[in-house]
Amino acid sequence: MQSLQPDPKARYRSVYQALQTIVRTEGLLRPLRGLNITVLGAGPAHALYFACYERVKRTLSDIIQNGQNSHVANGVAGSVATVLHDAVMNPAEVIKQRMQMYNSPYRGLWDCILVVSRKEGLAAFYRSYSTQLTMNIPFQAVHFMTYELMQERLNPERQYRPGSHILSGAAAGAVSAAVTTPLDVCKTLLNTQENSVLSSVQVSGHLSGMANAFRTVYRLGGLPAFFKGVQARVIYQMPSTAIAWSVYEFFKYFLTQQQPRHLHRHGRRREPELEGGSGPT
Repeated sequence: MQSLQPDPKARYRSVYQALQTIVRTEGLLRPLRGLNITVLGAGPAHALYFACYERVKRTLSDIIQNGQNSHVANGVAGSVATVLHDAVMNPAEVIKQRMQMYNSPYRGLWDCILVVSRKEGLAAFYRSYSTQLTMNIPFQAVHFMTYELMQERLNPERQYRPGSHILSGAAAGAVSAAVTTPLDVCKTLLNTQENSVLSSVQVSGHLSGMANAFRTVYRLGGLPAFFKGVQARVIYQMPSTAIAWSVYEFFKYFLTQQQPRHLHRHGRRREPELEGGSGPT
């Protein structure tokens, strides 16, 4: 849906119509294409992401608010964590989006990696890294600030409450996805390097840089083009962030409950138990 000059057979009016058409014309499993590379990248990327977030948030909260919750600390911690997360996920995102384009020429994951690296070099996997950071740093800053703000309202005791984590995650995903859609459209253009788009704006070689991407998107579709796919993006991010936060908070609660028991069994001094929830561990 974010394609600026899609094939006539790939023009969609809505999310439902797009999904229906893709399944009917390209097969039931077509919407899952690119899942393998996403799974491979998501594990290490999110491990770095949450570990960095908790560490930086704890340090800044101690400095700014004497250990109390700080929206500034949450936003900065989310931004720093994004730099590490995107260093892992950017190549995965390039491969995923190229495989997902209509009439993608790639037979599979390894074919895509080999063809892109041979024709465009390894730099192709990081061509949109600066753009990804430009998009994801404000995305994650809004995301974490919204999540923590919702937790203050729904779960002020910061205990493990699955319902509050799901609702807070969904709200954080929806708000951050909507406000950063223009940047996501530009990132998609840089990742996919659509031939029809490059030809129409007379670009030889490869399009690079956020400024060039912004100019190209505006030239081809005006302001509405920056919000292509916003509905799909919000619908995707709400359950995605709700699941991510609820799973993360569950394991955080589970592991912090298990650790004191383990220390106690081995005769070591038992530390005070931490509450589960979104506070630092």
